[in-house]
Amino acid sequence: MDPKERRKIPRQAMPEQDPRRRRHNFEEVPYGLTEELALTESQRCLKCKKPLCVSGCPVNIDIPDFIRLIEEGKFIEAAWKLKEQNSLPAVTGRVCPQETQCEEKCILGKKGEPVAIGRLERFAADFERVAGKLKLPEFADPTGKKVAIIGAGPAGLTAAGDLVKLGHDVTIFEALHEPGGVLVYGIPEFRLPKEIVRFEVNYLKRLGVKILTDYVVGKARTVDDLMKDGYDAVFIGTGAGLPIFMRIPGENLVGVYSANEYLTRSNLMKSFKFPEYGTSPIRSRKVVTVGGGNVAMDAARTALRLGAESVIVYRRSRDEMPARAEEIHHAEEEGVRIMILTNPVQILGDDRGRVKAVECIKMELGEPDESGRRRPIPVEGSEFVMECDTVIPALGNRPNPLIPMTTPDLETTRWRTLQCDPDTLETSKKGVFAGGDIVTGAATVISAMGAGKTAARSIHEYLMTGRVTKPKKDGGTEGRESGNTVSKER
Repeated sequence: MDPKERRKIPRQAMPEQDPRRRRHNFEEVPYGLTEELALTESQRCLKCKKPLCVSGCPVNIDIPDFIRLIEEGKFIEAAWKLKEQNSLPAVTGRVCPQETQCEEKCILGKKGEPVAIGRLERFAADFERVAGKLKLPEFADPTGKKVAIIGAGPAGLTAAGDLVKLGHDVTIFEALHEPGGVLVYGIPEFRLPKEIVRFEVNYLKRLGVKILTDYVVGKARTVDDLMKDGYDAVFIGTGAGLPIFMRIPGENLVGVYSANEYLTRSNLMKSFKFPEYGTSPIRSRKVVTVGGGNVAMDAARTALRLGAESVIVYRRSRDEMPARAEEIHHAEEEGVRIMILTNPVQILGDDRGRVKAVECIKMELGEPDESGRRRPIPVEGSEFVMECDTVIPALGNRPNPLIPMTTPDLETTRWRTLQCDPDTLETSKKGVFAGGDIVTGAATVISAMGAGKTAARSIHEYLMTGRVTKPKKDGGTEGRESGNTVSKER
């Protein structure tokens, strides 16, 4: 098929649950591409000589090659190709913001719609899982080196997968009772089924990665303790799980939940299956979620499924909302009401200390702020009160300070993130590396995975040579002793 014929093929729509049905269940919303749809979508790829899509992928998947395999009907082989660079393709195929990464670089997107790279990734990974035809990669000879990974989220899982294939003995220490990090506690079942995460984690276990759960590093053992226990290197991938609140009156009232707590109760502790699971559900009549990101959409859509009237208030306009367009669309389809240019100023309580309403003020957009988005400005005299019994701030998260507090020579930035060399992800402490939200602040799953891959390369070199090589501006490399200097910028 020549490029002109390929350009004529429209982007294939992915089947999904009817919104009138799905608003009442926690089943996954998109059904995924059928074999026929996947074959047709794969034929849209132009086979570019210089595929820009690869440069848009934080984990450098060979996108043209895996799509070619799908077009040839080699679905299992396509999944194997994905796993050469990506240990969690069934996850990233669902939650990665492809529209701002690989698909944004697709040539087809210049004059039309890009190839649905993420949907094809999900298709191949799901096909392999259902077929049960897992293929273990080749392993390097054992090195005798031990690596401790702190945190079983996207960054830690990715680093562990890469390091175990390089011949190292890898153990993950996870604070919660189930590995996956934000994949299990933060992203709802209807967007990322937990059986998918467990399948990907079990694949890593088959590779030889050991995972210890209910193990809080900083309490049970410190980073220094782990190194004394014989670990030759440590990777910190503990994410950003400390919620940010609004700092307005009434935030201590009963009925105010951080998005972290609200989603963790539902996703990881299965409160929506009460009494089958012992976690008491949050019974609400009207829920107001504050924020405009994916987490706000997740919380609002969860509240809707738990039987509440669900409203999102966001202080900027719809164009500034950081959530994926697909998530906003799904939320509105299901019945979530979005009130833009609206900001809470206080939460009102009853005589029992419970939330009864939230007072908001209308906003208008002024000049752009440091983020590049237009700054919201209150409209004088526009205050109004909205009745509700639950308020969920979904305003982002900061790293938990536990590990820096218990590791004195681990330097942090003014944002309380770990200070690292941006190219190698070395921290200020020799033999200790870090990546993901603990370094960048709250970001995407795929960016954390990219950091996990970068750290794994650096850790491997450190273990083998005692040095870490960082790229030069001219494309070469320069070596330096590990742990000497680190970046002073975020």
